[in-house]
Amino acid sequence: MCAPLNASFALEMLNSVPSLSTRARCLCRNPTDAQDLVQETLIRALTHAEQFEPGTNLRAWLHQILFHSFVSRRRRATRERAGLLRFAVEFGNHTVEQSDVSTRISPKLESALEALPPKISEVIRKVDIEEQSYREVAEQMSIPIGTVMSRLFRGRRRLAEVIADDMQPAQAA
Repeated sequence: MCAPLNASFALEMLNSVPSLSTRARCLCRNPTDAQDLVQETLIRALTHAEQFEPGTNLRAWLHQILFHSFVSRRRRATRERAGLLRFAVEFGNHTVEQSDVSTRISPKLESALEALPPKISEVIRKVDIEEQSYREVAEQMSIPIGTVMSRLFRGRRRLAEVIADDMQPAQAA
């Protein structure tokens, strides 16, 4: 049951780095955070190498570690953000709002969000900007999670269309 840290284990781990990096970039949507996540994954894998069962799929094991690390980071960030907001309110800084520096958006995106139907815009704001979970949004809005996902899909698609239209060069007359 104990996997010795041998050359084949290390080589297979190194061969998994490109796929780990790709998945991390998809999850994080930020190259720097993705690199940090892959590095954290490899450190955890090396630290807990004795838990790997020889003969099983090392790549799958690494991807599982990566995903669990990602989820842990997101939960930690959410708790920290909520804690900072509570701290600010408790000590009299009532000007702190949910739209702090980390959640400010560009004026173009703001106007594109305002152009969406209110129910769709609200879901996008809660999930993508305030980083709430689908379940939290569903409970707050008293709708099924599937409806949250559907509104999110339609809203993101419309926003992508608006952004693509804005990036089109102006046609000469």
